[in-house]
Amino acid sequence: MATQNTRKLARGMLAPSVVILFIWMIVPLVLTLWYSFQNYVLTSPMHGTILDNGFNDFAGWSNYFYFITDPSFIQAFINTIILVVGVLVITVVGGILLGLMLDQPIFGQGIVRILVISPFFVMPTVAALVWKNMMMDPNYGIFAWVLTRFGLPPIAWLETYPLLSIVIIVSWEWIPFATLILLTALQSLDEEQKEAAGMDGANFIRMFFYITLPHLARAITVVILIETIFLLGVFAEILTTTNGGPGSATTNITYLVYHAALLDFDVGGGSAGGIIAVIIANIVAIFLVRIVGKNLDA
Repeated sequence: MATQNTRKLARGMLAPSVVILFIWMIVPLVLTLWYSFQNYVLTSPMHGTILDNGFNDFAGWSNYFYFITDPSFIQAFINTIILVVGVLVITVVGGILLGLMLDQPIFGQGIVRILVISPFFVMPTVAALVWKNMMMDPNYGIFAWVLTRFGLPPIAWLETYPLLSIVIIVSWEWIPFATLILLTALQSLDEEQKEAAGMDGANFIRMFFYITLPHLARAITVVILIETIFLLGVFAEILTTTNGGPGSATTNITYLVYHAALLDFDVGGGSAGGIIAVIIANIVAIFLVRIVGKNLDA
């Protein structure tokens, strides 16, 4: 009886926050869905007047059709896939290597761990500005200085390799997260297994592929799941460094939605793009959750 009363009390205490969170999420989603079916363009000369029909004109599926058939959409979709896959590869591989290094008894281990994890706490806009002006600037950047020391010409990274530059910046932000998760998994590995494998003559490479890597499988799937959900919405780094350019070389789906809604003033088209982005994100999330579920049950 006491347990039932405790559960009721807990649910009652949680109810206000759940309701507020639900309203906080559902209202913008419903409004976005509504606008996506409207012919709503802010630059309409009649907008905001009694004669204005821009807000009330039902556009049907035309906003979705124009957004999907826009030549920039295919390029943005491809850029999104390249960005997500590229960052995942770099962060998972880099996280494993850094995790293995930090798992060893080294001098100043605590300070090193703090330094490795610290980029995760830097705001995306700040990180993008640092990389743009301090690292990748062809005149004053550190990369340019290193190349000139070897007699090589400096590279304008954001103009010559724009998408690769975005991948590098975002990877730098997310490697600490992957390192933290994978390091925690490494520390839970039973040392007796490694000792037994060493006594049987297994070298470091064999122990890594047959003991360490299988043990990290669950942690890797969690890293991929969480990072993918966030990487689908990368925006600040692109806006701060390249503005989606040159051309549409770094335009992903999120930036394309921003461009349609806030630069082209097409609220209906931008809302349709936002709904499409939500659908894509949910499809990817469901697919990844099923994979993670299988790995966790294994």
